[in-house]
Amino acid sequence: MQRKSIVTGALILTSANIITRILGFIYRIYMSNTIGAEGMGLYQLIMPIYGLAWSISSSGFSTTISKLTSQENAKKEYGNMGRILKQCLVITGGLGIVLSIALFFFSDFIATNVFHDARTLLSLKILSVCFPFMAAGSCIRGYFFGLQESAIPAISQIFEQSVRMCIIYVFGAMFIPRGLEYACAVAVIGICVGEVLSFLFVICSYKIFKSKNKLVHKPSMSPLTSLWIIACMAAPLTANRVTGSLLGTVENILIPQRLLLSGMDVSKSMSTFGQLSGMAMPLLMFPSAFLVALSISLVPAVSEASAIKNDKKISITISKSLLFTCVCGIASSAIFILFSQEISVAIYSKNNIGVSDILFLMGFMCPFLYLQITMSGILNGLSQQVFIFKNSLLSSVINLGFIYFLIPIYGINAFILGWFVSLIALCILCVRKITACAKIDFDFSNWVFKPIIAAVACGLSLRILYNFVFKAILSNVISLVLTLLLFGIFYFILLIVLGCISKEDLKILKRKKAR
Repeated sequence: MQRKSIVTGALILTSANIITRILGFIYRIYMSNTIGAEGMGLYQLIMPIYGLAWSISSSGFSTTISKLTSQENAKKEYGNMGRILKQCLVITGGLGIVLSIALFFFSDFIATNVFHDARTLLSLKILSVCFPFMAAGSCIRGYFFGLQESAIPAISQIFEQSVRMCIIYVFGAMFIPRGLEYACAVAVIGICVGEVLSFLFVICSYKIFKSKNKLVHKPSMSPLTSLWIIACMAAPLTANRVTGSLLGTVENILIPQRLLLSGMDVSKSMSTFGQLSGMAMPLLMFPSAFLVALSISLVPAVSEASAIKNDKKISITISKSLLFTCVCGIASSAIFILFSQEISVAIYSKNNIGVSDILFLMGFMCPFLYLQITMSGILNGLSQQVFIFKNSLLSSVINLGFIYFLIPIYGINAFILGWFVSLIALCILCVRKITACAKIDFDFSNWVFKPIIAAVACGLSLRILYNFVFKAILSNVISLVLTLLLFGIFYFILLIVLGCISKEDLKILKRKKAR
């Protein structure tokens, strides 16, 4: 087999992410138009439970499998790869079953005493079904990521999202007229069916892949040894993700409650929360599709280079990854700041104009938010889980402080400001850590200054062109699409002209080595 380059794997995942996010936007547009911002807020209130279950049962183990599979594959210890995967499947599957039982029997308590909204009860009971399948599927996807075989996880991702959409389109007309409780329930049914079918797909793909590549070998690692290695690596990763997810859940529960103290009624506070988390945030994260894929690909790549002490490869990989992240983040920031209203209206219609105000403010944090995604993958590859854990705690403390003390005074803008402050603090700490560990210099000129010059020049020029030319002869949607397309083209050309991106930059990550 031939080793996939970082960019090859990242591009496969990027394509899947883009398709999935487009499908997700169609899904969210349909939901927002059908159940409104309040219904989206109720749905988003439930989702942290889903994320928390994933953090406990899957997140740490998926990354662990990716790292260990990459290391054992480099040594051609295929038997060890299989043993590690099977042990992780048993552990995560067991955790998933325990979580399912716990959520099912405590759903009434959570709905009444934690969410303070009985309409979430039915959705919580339905959601409990999917946890074992979610956990096992994540492990198998981690195995493929470790081998830098991104196609199967990518296909499963698209398949899962497609199933979710089909469920709500088929059963929505039946459930939605019964009220928000049932509208959310049918969306959760889509999640559960998607997780089950996605698991069946990846487990079948694993068996075929294993047989085709003749990876059936006797492991050289004893069961206790492999279990100990898994525990040592997965424990801090899981603790980090669980803590972050718990604190994130607390944030999502507190935001609507603290908005009530700012003078909003229950419906308005839930609508504002829905606009923030269910509508503006997905838009903000859409351009990060490549960066999420890059982050996943960086974990095995940096981990493998670190294991064989290839400092040059680590330095080059990290430098170029940070360059592309800054370029993407600054461009996205310019787009969301200058075209927030047009994007919001095109996606969600004029009835949700409040989304544009939120999106405008959140646009300023794009470079810092996207950097966090990439640097998380780098730091995981460098085995800096404890550092990540401390940063996660710091971020949540800052966010919770702004939510609890300032939202009652300044409304939702206080949360956005708090998130912005926490991202700046984390980026400073992460950049210092990475530059120290990888022995690289932060190239401010090429990574920050030149992209800002290019983004401002393109953004302002196209804003004028949009206002006085495109809108006069084209429809609003076509004008926006054309403007964004031209922005991407001109921005890329300017980056090359300014010397920010060279041909060598595009070639380095594409180089392949024989496996």
